[in-house]
Amino acid sequence: MHFETIIIGAGAAGMMCAAHAGRSVLVLDHAKAPGEKIRISGGGRCNFTNMWAEPANYLSANPHFCKSALARYTQWDFIELVNRHGIAWHEKTLGQLFCDGSAKQIVAMLLAEMDRVGAQLWLNSSVAELRKTDGGYSLDVNRDGGHRTLTCRNLVLASGGKSIPKMGATGFAYDVARQFGLNVTETRPGLVPFTFSDARFKPLSGTALPVRLSNALASFDEAMLFTHRGLSGPAVLQLSSYWHAGEAIRVNLIPELDLFTALRDQRQTSGRRDLSTELARHLPARLVDFLAPELALKGRLADQSDTALQTLCDGLRDWHLTPSGSEGYRTAEVTLGGIDTDGLSSKTMQAKAVPGLFVIGEAVDVTGWLGGYNFQWAWSSAYAAGVAIAKGAV
Repeated sequence: MHFETIIIGAGAAGMMCAAHAGRSVLVLDHAKAPGEKIRISGGGRCNFTNMWAEPANYLSANPHFCKSALARYTQWDFIELVNRHGIAWHEKTLGQLFCDGSAKQIVAMLLAEMDRVGAQLWLNSSVAELRKTDGGYSLDVNRDGGHRTLTCRNLVLASGGKSIPKMGATGFAYDVARQFGLNVTETRPGLVPFTFSDARFKPLSGTALPVRLSNALASFDEAMLFTHRGLSGPAVLQLSSYWHAGEAIRVNLIPELDLFTALRDQRQTSGRRDLSTELARHLPARLVDFLAPELALKGRLADQSDTALQTLCDGLRDWHLTPSGSEGYRTAEVTLGGIDTDGLSSKTMQAKAVPGLFVIGEAVDVTGWLGGYNFQWAWSSAYAAGVAIAKGAV
């Protein structure tokens, strides 16, 4: 069987590309259902884009690569598509947009867009072998216990990265890229919780608070959550993309609070109370108890000098921690690194040295922040490739 275009991966990028790639398009996926990462994202409501998406929100060895695609298919274009399909949505914090109803609405929308242009979808289909031919590509595909040989003029890698292997994620796209001479940068888990081998935060499990989390490369003001294995929450997930094993992180537990002034004022009115009791008015009580030995939290507030209070506040603003590691690809929302952008056209997502081979979405060395940015890269890169294919770019 011959198709003009075969897209490997029925996720966000693959389905979006199919909707724009013109005629005779087939999407293949080894999963039982399309868009599984869409379905589970955003607590089942899909954080499908971000109001403030721009190139500065993406990590890549070439930070300029994402500019072209993001400029030609923006968050406003995707919002218009969502509106056209009658999907109600709302904005949460920091420009994050979610469905009012279910993430399944986004999957249904993409499937409807594929149906509109006649694109086919084959599930339970895995690629056993892939070859370059004079006219394009030949694929040996196992489907529902049978074997098919397919040919196509254009081949699109949209199978994502290594994140969440229990959902079927593999390094397939990287293997194919290397097969055709493309470089793959170092990959590692991104948007992932930190772990501590001594389980030191187990007594604080479930406690959360707003913090400023930073290292030498980045700083994020968002919530942090203590877990039985370590640290999670938006601030941690964000910083994890800028963190390497063995590095320390800095936690400011009172980023927006003038705690020194607050405690000094309380000393005038509540000086007979324990310092820990008064501090618990500003921080979670369990955290105050946990930090008491390290910060020497003992005695009455009235007994604390200005110098002692300032030292306490300085410690709360600059708590140094060194994670043992991260939860890894098992829970990572994205894969950092990937197929080297030096080998791809930023305008079409086509491999420069391999005519008819396109790479989109998470498989590319472009990784967004937490908050809808990675979905926007999926939509934008898929659109770029789809339009190029439809126009006959080879």
